[in-house]
Amino acid sequence: SPSDKHLGRPVEELKVEYLAWGESQGGRKGKPWAAGHAYKRRTHLRWWQDRLGLATLADLDGILPRVEEALRDLQAKGRAGKTIANYVEALAAFCDWCIRRGYLASDPLKGMAPYDTTPQTTRRALSADEIGRLLQACAPHRKLLLETAFLSGLRVGELRNLTRDHLDLERSGLHLDAEWTKTRTEGFQPIPKALAEHLQAFILSGEADRLYARFYARKDAKLKAPENPLLYVPSGPSRDLGKDLKAAGIPKHAPGGKVDFHACRVAYVSLVLEDAATAKEVQELARHATPELTMNVYGRVREKSLAETVEKVGGR
Repeated sequence: SPSDKHLGRPVEELKVEYLAWGESQGGRKGKPWAAGHAYKRRTHLRWWQDRLGLATLADLDGILPRVEEALRDLQAKGRAGKTIANYVEALAAFCDWCIRRGYLASDPLKGMAPYDTTPQTTRRALSADEIGRLLQACAPHRKLLLETAFLSGLRVGELRNLTRDHLDLERSGLHLDAEWTKTRTEGFQPIPKALAEHLQAFILSGEADRLYARFYARKDAKLKAPENPLLYVPSGPSRDLGKDLKAAGIPKHAPGGKVDFHACRVAYVSLVLEDAATAKEVQELARHATPELTMNVYGRVREKSLAETVEKVGGR
């Protein structure tokens, strides 16, 4: 078969070809992979090469039992189901690409059962009062970042990619580029006018550049300072948020779940829901593909709100 002649080809050679394809057109709608996705895919494939001793394409034959053993080892080490699924996805996607290219005749992972990707921990939504206390207690150079996260719902990678050109004062919002949004689509995120004005003042101050020069000065830093940044985003936003939570007297772990940087997005969606927006409006502001993701994964209902609703019903 046409695939037989490829079985002696080095896996490293094909991996390089696969990654080059992904970084040019492997994403949604034929767009390049996001930088973070490309990094994870490269890292996971290198792990599989080392773990399974993959030298040539022929080494993939009959590999399923060894793959499952490796995944059980990850599970025993406490890796979350979603993390394990990411390892599987990297190898499975590479094998699928080889099949479509005619390098492999069949899928060596056929028959593998999926892993439960249900989050092991739940993020809780901070209340408006808690957010206010947090912003008062946090380090000054992180305050505007947190305000933007709470009032836009943008993910940390999206916040890091924002430049001054993305701020639209006239429309009071942020333009989003397809290259770095999770959905790989362009967009526009409305924000309060007061926040837009604060961001404009921050631009004029030049503080973002000074902060990056100060905190990203190490030559061995994994992240490099972006050009023309709108905000300063620390290299470890959840770590720094933990310090600010402690200063504000807000527990990181409490009934309802934990608080990390992504919990800012959970809080945003929940606050929008509380302001009686329609389900479609909430989904659009959250930039989710389905309302189920918005309502069942990100949306939180506070006990106080439920009690108030019941009282209203009882008063009719």
